Amino acid sequence: MAAFFDAVTASARKGTHERPRRHPARPRPGGRILVDQLLRHGVRTVYGVPGESYLAVLDALHDSAVRMVVCRQEGGAAYMAEAYGKLTGRPGVCLVTRGPGASNALVGLHTAEQDGTPLLLCVGLVPRGHSDRFAFQEMDLRAVFGSVAKAVEVCADAARLPEYLARAMAVAASGRPGPVVLGIPEDVLADTASVPDAEPLPIPSGGVGEPELDRLARLLAQAERPLLFLGGSRWTEPAREDLRAWAEAWELPVAVDFRCQDLIPDDSPVHIGNFGYGRSPRLARRLAETDLLLCVGTAPGDVATEGYTLLDEAGTRIVQVLPYDQPPGVLYRAELALLATPEAFGAAVRRRLPAPEGPGPLPWSARTKRDRADRLDFRAPVHNEEDELDLGSCVEELDARLPGDAVITFGAGNYSHWAQRFLTYHAGTRQLGPRNGSMGYGLPAAVAASIEYPGRRVVCFAGDGCFLMNGQELATAVGEGAAPLILVLENGTYGTIRMHQERAYPGRVSGTALTNPDFAALARAYGAFGEAVTATAEFAPALDRALAAVDAGRPALLALRMARGRLGPELRVAE
Repeated sequence: MAAFFDAVTASARKGTHERPRRHPARPRPGGRILVDQLLRHGVRTVYGVPGESYLAVLDALHDSAVRMVVCRQEGGAAYMAEAYGKLTGRPGVCLVTRGPGASNALVGLHTAEQDGTPLLLCVGLVPRGHSDRFAFQEMDLRAVFGSVAKAVEVCADAARLPEYLARAMAVAASGRPGPVVLGIPEDVLADTASVPDAEPLPIPSGGVGEPELDRLARLLAQAERPLLFLGGSRWTEPAREDLRAWAEAWELPVAVDFRCQDLIPDDSPVHIGNFGYGRSPRLARRLAETDLLLCVGTAPGDVATEGYTLLDEAGTRIVQVLPYDQPPGVLYRAELALLATPEAFGAAVRRRLPAPEGPGPLPWSARTKRDRADRLDFRAPVHNEEDELDLGSCVEELDARLPGDAVITFGAGNYSHWAQRFLTYHAGTRQLGPRNGSMGYGLPAAVAASIEYPGRRVVCFAGDGCFLMNGQELATAVGEGAAPLILVLENGTYGTIRMHQERAYPGRVSGTALTNPDFAALARAYGAFGEAVTATAEFAPALDRALAAVDAGRPALLALRMARGRLGPELRVAE
């Protein structure tokens, strides 16, 4: 049976939210109708920057159960909504005004589109009578957002707001999730209408039948070098548990897609690595040599295949498991295509576990053990003892202190390799990183995670260039009582670009140097804890003080001043 909208079912499982009372068809302003509809869909937090185009919504929020997180820039607000979507599987909701406000949010929509994250952007528009007259801040939403959003709609009638909102939430969460933009003219939000709330629409999850399971079993029986490849979105805890149990029972090696390291825990004996930037060279060869690639939730893209060069389509049979018919820009043909969410597929294959005495000798068992040993070897911390501040030691110290349900966030840059490669991802650990390579994501994501899960440890990794793209959201963290731990790795350069620059134009540094503030002092100015760390021996006591501040409800920032020219765990260039 189709799974109903995740916002309702997840709330029911948690027992944290009461089911909202349905409002009858009584007169309400459009702003109130919109907020009541959000409540009906299980939305308890929205992110945004206020604007005069949706004053009626702000008024309705004043005495509602929906919390508005007031951000300092719409890009940060959209990132927070996207991070919420990643964490919960339900659409994160972002409220912005027209023109500049909506334009600033575009970066979050691109992230949601590429990462397959459910997100709803509500945009206040010019009054209906002003449209198509080049009015102040007027914009064509369909022209601006049409290439990144699953749907762009404009509701011109307050009585139809429940219909539009219900459809937007369902489209954002169904199939391959993504962003939906809903524009609402400000006079529509002020209009009064008598209309009941709309019920959430069901979200299909697909399924796997016995004939398809039989076909999958035959393909596995013919394989010698299979590989289970996990990624994408619409993952749930049952999906993670079932796929892990199935893979371990059959000793299937498991690799995850770029920034999907929370799909299988590091202690699983079949986990062999992640196909992101900075991967193990041996893992890359493993993909090139596989004869059966089982893709669940994702398709082999350019990052995993090194620009579509690793995968031998002629020698590799592909099984594709997706909750939609075809992946965007499909390149590799699947021999078996299953229309199912990871949870539906996991529940189906869990029925095909081997007998209690085991499956007997499998042709790939020895290889899985070798791949696993390679993984453990690659995860061992890299120590740069010639650096005054050895980041390998710092991350090792941090890893030892993180609980199993920590949330790790970061943006884009070489600095993220320390968080991706050397931290331990337990069964309850969550990873929030933009798979579209968007800088400035880590801090807003950490703020959203800390608000959604106030009892969990949230750690943000940020480069000095990455942090300052949304560093102002530290004010949001302080104002909202969010308390993430933020590690700013500062090396005075846009590190990833400098790395490529050294490869393509060695010795000709141009456009990549940074002039930084005192990050620790900046954090203190915002009201957070801030401390600079310049030597390895200083890190552990500084971490003690930072975690004490976090436990007291304050965000804490440690500025880690790296060796000049340090661009990665195994890369340093001359300055």
